[in-house]
Amino acid sequence: MKNNCLTVSYIVKTTLASLNGSDKEADNLSSVKKFTCGDAEYPYGSSQWARRGLREQLGSMGWELSQGKAATIDKGAATTMQDPVSYIDDDLFGFMGTVKGQAATKRTSPVRVSPLVALSPYRGDLDFGTNYMSVKDGGNPNIFETEIHSGFYRGTVLIELDRVGSDEGFDSPLSQDDRACRVKALLDSLRSLWSSGRQSRYLADIAPRFIAGALMTVKNPLFLESIIVDGDSVLSSPLDGALEACSPFVTHHVYGARDGVFASLPNGTAPIGKAFDTMKGWVDKAYSQGD
Repeated sequence: MKNNCLTVSYIVKTTLASLNGSDKEADNLSSVKKFTCGDAEYPYGSSQWARRGLREQLGSMGWELSQGKAATIDKGAATTMQDPVSYIDDDLFGFMGTVKGQAATKRTSPVRVSPLVALSPYRGDLDFGTNYMSVKDGGNPNIFETEIHSGFYRGTVLIELDRVGSDEGFDSPLSQDDRACRVKALLDSLRSLWSSGRQSRYLADIAPRFIAGALMTVKNPLFLESIIVDGDSVLSSPLDGALEACSPFVTHHVYGARDGVFASLPNGTAPIGKAFDTMKGWVDKAYSQGD
């Protein structure tokens, strides 16, 4: 397969959120995930959290998802139905499991997902709340704090096109049309990405506001570190540099953005819906005969 990789890097924006926050770090504090870079801490949503959001969105779009099941050996980890032929999530996100009396089964995910990383540091913002549920029975109000953050977050998805609907777990590959259909469904899931975690009080829209996509003949997350936001502008030069560095391997690229979010965008940036439609066209062609 000539074009065996589709990579999409994207930017989301939150006004006030507690993305991928914990239930409790201490008795009255719910924290957001953070890592240290230099002298600052940056919030992030884990790759597992992002994958779960993609998977659940596929379910909300009508795809039947593989159900979890308990291990059949002592101390074995729970797994899925391990049937990538029947279930899109077993195909796209892989699995590992064991069956008593049989060899271990495994499918390495052909969809690789980066954490969703904030582009601005955490500055100690907290939201304060009080739980009055037990006051009627003589209890005291329970005061609690939640770490919150505002800003842009950057993530990347890399799809191994040659492995979707094929390879581990398949006696023979799915039809080219079925393989293309599954990849395009994943693009729809990314286009409307949402996660149920920490949404009851901090509803956030994590659907992309800007994307940079590329169809490639090698597997490389081309734009992973190259989408840089300065103020409310997406810088062109890092994206141009990434394309120049890998130009022999890039068949097509596209930029897309929502209106009203950024003051300045790279030349040729399309409406984000059109950009996703363009990538779907690449997928159809990549799986067509002779490409």
